[in-house]
Amino acid sequence: MAALGGAAFSPFLLCQARTQGILGPPRLGLRLRPASLALQQGAPTPVWSLDSDKDGFITRLLRGDLLEFEFANETPATVAVEARGINGAAAAVPLLGQPPLAANGKATLTIPVSQPGTFLIDPRLLGDGGERPLLPRVLVIEDIAKGADRDEVLLIEDWRLRGDGSALSPGQDAGSAATLYTLNRSPSFDVRVKHNERVRLRIVNACQRAIVALKIADHDLRVMAFDGEAAEPFLARGGQIVLGPGTRADAFLDATRPSGSTSEILLHDGNKAMPLGRIVTNDEARRSALPLPIPLVPSASPRIDLKNAQRTDLSLDPSQWTAPSSFSRNSKPVLRAKRGQTAVLAITNSMATPATFHLQGHHFRLLDRLDDGWKPFWLDTLVFQPGQTQRIAFAADFPGNYLMEAMGNAWSAPRLLRWYAVE
Repeated sequence: MAALGGAAFSPFLLCQARTQGILGPPRLGLRLRPASLALQQGAPTPVWSLDSDKDGFITRLLRGDLLEFEFANETPATVAVEARGINGAAAAVPLLGQPPLAANGKATLTIPVSQPGTFLIDPRLLGDGGERPLLPRVLVIEDIAKGADRDEVLLIEDWRLRGDGSALSPGQDAGSAATLYTLNRSPSFDVRVKHNERVRLRIVNACQRAIVALKIADHDLRVMAFDGEAAEPFLARGGQIVLGPGTRADAFLDATRPSGSTSEILLHDGNKAMPLGRIVTNDEARRSALPLPIPLVPSASPRIDLKNAQRTDLSLDPSQWTAPSSFSRNSKPVLRAKRGQTAVLAITNSMATPATFHLQGHHFRLLDRLDDGWKPFWLDTLVFQPGQTQRIAFAADFPGNYLMEAMGNAWSAPRLLRWYAVE
């Protein structure tokens, strides 16, 4: 497996070799298998974990053109896996391009990974009400020009734990189960930094339903990317970043606090703020002092013709959506767009609670209220308040059939599906 750290070539030479066809596409071998986590004192928590040949929950690969994804399901559950944030790849879309994978089944998929970024390999589409929670895996596609000294992944997850240590899957009443949030699968996690070091934080909300905000005390966060796509850099408002479930945000943190200082990593779930870990500045200093220049991010062409767009109204009313277990591609699509056409969706949250909408296959722009512009970033996931309507636009560049996902933010809220086509 051609992953970082195990390569005999330099990143530049390895990338060049792939481009010239000397090496084939990298292969990512993953197994969904029974495992357990120490989330609290006492009995361990059984889970079904998406693991590779190496330890940990992160896979790092060099930027290339294709990724061969070899998946083995070693659990008794039927699963469907999404490569969240990868544009196109219609053949890998669960339930539409690829059938669910039965217990002890195996599958090989090829997906494009031409853009660097932070992505999520997520097996949870059919996981509501399951015997154990299913755990996703972070996929980092590296770029040669990083703009920071190093990067750290911050994986946020939530749990509903019974007294015996077992965990509930979402989509069912949690009852009296205790709520726990973890950072990198630990109740508390420290990120150690050098004084004056710049760290790229790859922040991933892998919570089942929760919409959260993350803030680091005494530090600014400069957002560099959302959902695997580069953004025009900007400072997070109030120093915090709001993340819907499945959302990924890359942000620069400049460690300017004095050596020996600590700063809390704070999570707000809409009810209260709580510490999940710390930024610990050690006695070692970076060789050169800050401020480092902010790297220039190529301005992605909007390629969005709002004047001639195909416009569609979409409600998040659950009665108009389907549970994944009963989804059929014979159902009516939300829209059929011609390749290269602009699609504009006016989406209204008809639920009584906050909700999340996720678009597979394409990234979209969040439009201003008057449709006279858009926010300076791309998204694949959007958060809604009850009764709120927001408009998004995307260029239908990738032929195929793709899912739309919606769900409320309550633990018991069902995951819901519809689909759209690009022809």
